Amino acid sequence: MGAGKTTIGKLLSEIMHLPFLDSDQEIIKRTGADISWIFDVEGESGFRKRESDVINDLTCREGIIMATGGGAVKTPANRVFLKERGTVVYLKTSVSKQYERTRFDHKRPLLQNSDPRSVLEKLLSEREPLYLEVADIVVSTDENDPRSLAPRISEEFRRLCDSVYSGNS
Repeated sequence: MGAGKTTIGKLLSEIMHLPFLDSDQEIIKRTGADISWIFDVEGESGFRKRESDVINDLTCREGIIMATGGGAVKTPANRVFLKERGTVVYLKTSVSKQYERTRFDHKRPLLQNSDPRSVLEKLLSEREPLYLEVADIVVSTDENDPRSLAPRISEEFRRLCDSVYSGNS
């Protein structure tokens, strides 16, 4: 949360001339309901099921830039879909930066409580090993502007592809 997935994804889309898709926005489009409402009515497990269906569908497409919600990696099938069907970029962000970037955002269901910083700490400790498990590229977003990060990520992606196609992987 607050790592810049959507912002950086859109910038990468422009640089790489590929369409950008956001799994959360795709869920909203398919259901006609926002994420908070889905969490309220179906709970996190209902949302995660919908999220997994969307990630399965989107990762079957080629030539896209996709952002997922931060909790997508909690579902083992999602980790398989992401790792086996694409190149995964982990936008690594400290809890301090996450809190700073999300503290006024009321559309994040998991942060609607009295101690959102503790929630962010707990989520990061649970999720970071999973992010690292699937990541092909890891980039810190704490002190970097998305406009400078997107070209860097694009270049890392090209280097990764070059090494795979030249047999140096």
